[in-house]
Amino acid sequence: MKRFAGYGFLFAFILAVAGMGSMEALAKEKEDPTIHSGVFADEVDLSGMTEAEAEAELAAYINRLGDETLTLEIFDEQVEVTLGDLGLGCTNLNVIEEAAQLGKTGNVIKRYKERKDLEHENKVYELNWMLDSDLIRDFVSTECVKFDSEAKDATLKRENGTFQIVDGNTGTKLDVEGSIQAIQDYIENDWDKENGRITLPVETDYPRGSREELSRVKDVLGTFTTSYSTSGPSRSQNVSNGARLINGTVLYPGDTFSTYEVVSPFTTANGYEMAGSYLNGKVVDSLGGGICQVSTTLYNAVLLSELEVVERSNHSMIVTYVDPSADAAIAGTYKDFKFKNDSDAPIYIEGVTANKQITFTIYGEETRPSNRTVKYVSQTLSTTDPGAVIIADPGQPIGYRVAESAHRGVQAELYKHVYVNGVEESVTKVNKSTYNASPRTVVIGVAGDPGMSAELIEAVATQDEGVVNAVLASCLERMQ
Repeated sequence: MKRFAGYGFLFAFILAVAGMGSMEALAKEKEDPTIHSGVFADEVDLSGMTEAEAEAELAAYINRLGDETLTLEIFDEQVEVTLGDLGLGCTNLNVIEEAAQLGKTGNVIKRYKERKDLEHENKVYELNWMLDSDLIRDFVSTECVKFDSEAKDATLKRENGTFQIVDGNTGTKLDVEGSIQAIQDYIENDWDKENGRITLPVETDYPRGSREELSRVKDVLGTFTTSYSTSGPSRSQNVSNGARLINGTVLYPGDTFSTYEVVSPFTTANGYEMAGSYLNGKVVDSLGGGICQVSTTLYNAVLLSELEVVERSNHSMIVTYVDPSADAAIAGTYKDFKFKNDSDAPIYIEGVTANKQITFTIYGEETRPSNRTVKYVSQTLSTTDPGAVIIADPGQPIGYRVAESAHRGVQAELYKHVYVNGVEESVTKVNKSTYNASPRTVVIGVAGDPGMSAELIEAVATQDEGVVNAVLASCLERMQ
């Protein structure tokens, strides 16, 4: 009973202080959809607005602040961006709903107190600011990292048979993750709703390679030579160009070398000419024809150096400059020759051409015993006779005869033989390769005298080259 008596006393007190008129006002204000006077969201006066109007006003306020700029200092450079471009927004937009309910919810005492408080002091809801992290990342990753300077590793030059060490350069790069966090932290904690400026964190990019490390490169780990003596000027140029592009490469321990990445693109601007290459079982002209002899020669030098082969593919048809299974083809981006420097010292690749021979030599630090040698032996498992295909061409005159060479099909394996003191210690299979057969193609012209044409077509139908040649000789004799 005392509890209810206490409430009754308090209620009577409010009536005495506020009067019945004030109580009637409280009841009306509970139904009023507008926000009380003296209510702000940050600097925005929400007095007299409906909840929808307040939301629109706050959105316009955020949009205006989005025009403020943030200057980002990076090294000695600076980049400016508007906060709107970084997705400026608030995390507590629910303050509008709170503002609309102020003085209108809860019991009569709570509502009365909230209204009286507004008569003495404004109610200001502070907005919590934030940016879109994805937009920050996009901006930093495109506009800010362009001031990075990559470290330049120390490297080697080989001149007149000796190595010279070329010192590297230290670089600097932006700490992308740290920069994203710094921008977000600034807006959330330090921004004063005006143009701002912050310095983004950067890192030192140290070069690889010391003089001590590079001085370990002094021994020949493996060397291999192939001949392109039968190649024409264009193919010879391509082989020489490929060697030039690879020559001087330094690989640090753990580095992987991709032949395709180093010798491409296959363009005239990169030093290549049109020359013969394999395509779908045929020899066709293409820019860079002959580059596979470069990768093949390098492959054999790598094998002799006993470095890790990461990727290797054989040609579609047999080649003549190495034994079966000792080749390494390059074709588009789907066939590449890659190897890894799995030694604990740097290696240097030297590629030279002279007298229509290409030689790759790999230098490093020799750790293999001097009484240990390796040899690679190709073993042919089977061969396939390519045969011949004779084609009658009605678009060419009688007497026309063009023959393309055949390629026999081969299945082969490559084996690594290890010798210690001249005694074979182990034999390991390196790879197995299958080369497609490509038939010898002979095209015979049959346009001309109908009788002779019919004789030649009939001879071609036999697919017997001896018969075709005899009939063709007879026709040519009669045409004289």
